[in-house]
This record gives sequence, structure tokens and C-alpha cells, in this order.
Amino acid sequence: MAVPANPVIEEEEEHEAPTHHPTAPSHEFFDLSTTVDPSYVISLIRKLLPLDSSSVHGVVSDVPNKEGDAPCASVCNNEQFESSKSKSENMDVDVSGESSRPGGEYKDNGDGFEHSGALVGENAWEEHGCILWDLAASKTHAELMVENLILEVLLANLVDCKSMRVNEISIGIIGNLACHEVPMKRIVSTKGLIEMIVDKLFLDDPQCLSETSRLLTVGLQSGESISWAEALKFEHVLSQILWIAENTLNLQLLEKIAGLILAILESQQKIVDDLLPPMMKLGLANILINLLTFEISKLTSDRIPERYSILDLVLRAIEGLSAIDDHSQEICSNKELFHLACTLVKFTDKVEVGNCCVTAAVLIANILSDVVDRASEISQDWCLLGGLLDIFPFASDDLEARNAIWSVLARILVRIPETEMNSSSLCHFISVLVRRIDLIEDELLNQQCVDYSPGSTADTRNTSLLRIISIVNQWTAVREEAESNGNAEVLLSETDVKKLLDICHKFSK
Repeated sequence: MAVPANPVIEEEEEHEAPTHHPTAPSHEFFDLSTTVDPSYVISLIRKLLPLDSSSVHGVVSDVPNKEGDAPCASVCNNEQFESSKSKSENMDVDVSGESSRPGGEYKDNGDGFEHSGALVGENAWEEHGCILWDLAASKTHAELMVENLILEVLLANLVDCKSMRVNEISIGIIGNLACHEVPMKRIVSTKGLIEMIVDKLFLDDPQCLSETSRLLTVGLQSGESISWAEALKFEHVLSQILWIAENTLNLQLLEKIAGLILAILESQQKIVDDLLPPMMKLGLANILINLLTFEISKLTSDRIPERYSILDLVLRAIEGLSAIDDHSQEICSNKELFHLACTLVKFTDKVEVGNCCVTAAVLIANILSDVVDRASEISQDWCLLGGLLDIFPFASDDLEARNAIWSVLARILVRIPETEMNSSSLCHFISVLVRRIDLIEDELLNQQCVDYSPGSTADTRNTSLLRIISIVNQWTAVREEAESNGNAEVLLSETDVKKLLDICHKFSK
């Protein structure tokens, strides 16, 4: 893959990233009532105007905050002015201290920002922008903001903007606005805005790239996804997305870019058909597998909680690829990937990465469906067998994942040659099951009312249970023969073995 000219985007060690990176809260918080005066919001939008605001089409009007307060400047047309004025009369917050700057004078020091006695240049812009960034998480505020031309103001700032912080805040505000339906439609209809946002993927700043990736992800997950995909379909753009994923050392950026790739894979079919083939040609599969290799190596050595979400996103992207017919073969035929997935399933401390282990089990099921012979390689890997059973509690709410686990178990169990195994191997196999009797019973109780027709997912569970019964019976026969010869070793509790058999008989058909 051709490497773009910009240098590797690395995690900043000497300077901490800005602490104020607000993102939209979960949807249940969007409609909370608020007492923020609309005129205050409008005044903040006015303060984001670049000095050369000729590209912002609107009328600058004076909107009173409250009776007796000084007027504040806003960007709006006459109709918006009357609406905002009416709303502001019903609000309780006194924001007169925000309505004008001390001295009332503005100067240009040649840096592209207005200056006042309180705050200077970019610092003032940043403070006002961050407040709007927070407020944009509210649906009410977001709709007010787009009605008062915040998108046009932000677009004007993004054009030829050299300040990385201004870029980051501008895109962050749009990212929160995009979480709401009406503002999203306005974003899409604002000429040149989506293209400008996509262009920010070529900046050399981790925070800007993180916010851009987040915004693009929100766009692809919205009802306006086609418009966003149209702006991403160019090879140089897709190449840059993959280059960032392959080269960044910044954890926040890696998480956001992995989320963007996953959003592409989980988009509607037209988007997948348009974007996935060129991404595969640019090396998407290898990049994802390399990322997975690195994340699993970190998991087994350093245990860095901040990396767990990255591991989850990368795994979900790979699992998604493994289920797409036209591209699954490249994923499923990769031996290294198969062993990585098995390694994760066998990971003993599953509490913090349970979801990742569930995804790994589904990935193994997809691989075994495409490459049947792989099952023979793991047919006597008792650690893997135990790891699969240990995943059931983490997949309790995911019927598809549980069925995938049973599918893998069935493929393993039908390949166990119990009649050719010695007593020690049989004992080891049964001990793995006996130690997990409660897990097995709970899982079977959770799926009592299921369809056992041939070919159904429940059929693989029935196959697994019948195979366990057969293998346990073989061990019992071998043990009884050893007892008759006087050289039997009692390594398993007969009570536990009987309980295991009873459970299997009870739930098998």
C-alpha cells in the first residue's frame, strides 16, 4: 500500500492531550430540560466568527439577553432573531457577564482572531468553542445552534485553518451535533462541509484525527450514511484511513479509526459494496490481523485496560469480514488468525475481555465453516475446549454467539477418536467437563425451548451432548476394564461424572 507523505502519528509524551474532549452522552440524556438562555448560545456562536467572515451568510443582529442587560451579537436572520428573542424571555439564567467583552473593543493582532481585555485570540475562541462543544450534546441546544448558522461559522473556521486546536474543537462540535437527527440533516445539506471534514483526515494531529474519525463513524451510522460514504469512496481517502490504523501509536486515535473501519463494515450493503473492495485491495485484511497480533501480545504481557476497547473493535471488524461471502476466504484461510483467535479463547482471565472472547469464538465458528479441516487441529486441545465452555456466561444475552460456541464444540467433539485414546487422555478430557458442570447446566437451562430440527443451530448442541455421552461411556468402559485387572487409578469423582451424564441425557434429544 502506498504510504502518504505525512510522518507517523505518534502519541505525545511531553505534552498531554487537552483534557476537554467532550463527546455526546448516551441518548437518554439528550432531552434533559435546561435553563441555558438561547441568546447566550447565540452569543457564543457569534464569538466563533473568524475575522474574515464573508463566507458566513447571515445578518448580525443584537439579541437582548434579559431586560436591562447589554445586547449580545449573534449570527441569525431576522426570523431567527424574533424566535430567539421570544425564547430568551422565558429563561432564568442571567448571562449578562457573557454578553459583551470589557471595553467593548476588538483588535486584530495579526493572528486571525479577535482580541479583548478578558481573553486573547485562540484562548478565547477555545473557551467559547468548548462550551458549545458541551452544549451540542443536548438536542434542544443542537437544533438552536444549527438554526443560528453554527455550521456555516464552523465551516468558515475550518477553511485554511492552521490551528490544530481550532480544528479539533470545530469538528468536535459538529460530531456532537451529528448525534441528533435534525442537525445531521443540516450538516449533510451544508455545501462543502462533509468534504471539508473528510479532508481533515490528512492533518498531522492525533486529537483532530480522533474527532474526525468519530464524526465520520457517527455519519456512517446515521440515516444519512450514503452521503458520508460518497465522500469516503476515493482511494486516497481510504488509503489514508488504513495508513492511520497501521501507523498511529496514539491509543485514542487507534480506537476511533478502528471504530470507523468497523462502521464501514457494518454499514448498509450499498456502502459495503462500494468501499470494501478497494479497502481489501489496499490491504485491510493484513492490517487488521497485524493489529490483532499486537493487541493480543499486549494483552498477554502488559494487561493495559485502555487497549481492551481497541482489541474488541479490531476483533469485531475481523469477525465481520469473515462473514462477508466475497471476502471471507482471505480471512478464514489465514492460519495465524486462527491461532490468534484460539489463543484469546484460551485466555484464562476473561473477566475484563469477556466480549472479546465471545467475538473470538464466533470468528472460530466462521473459520471452521469455511475451512472444515481446521477442526482436526484443535480436536484434542483440552485448554481450548475448556475456554469455549468458560465463554458461555459472557454470551448469556447473545443467542447467536452461544449457537456459534456450540457449533465449534460439535465440530471438535465429532473428531475426537475416543476408541483410540488411552485412559489418561480420556480422563483429561472428562475432567475439563466435570470442572464446568455448573456452566454447562446453566447454559442448557437457558436454551430449553429451542428447535431441534435437523440442520438447526440447536442440532449442533444436541450433537455435542451425544458425543459427550459417548466419550464418557468409553472412559467408563476403559476404567472398568482397568479395575478388573487391578490397576485402575481413581482420578475423577464418580458422582460428578454421573451428574455430567445425567445432564447430557436430560437435554439431548
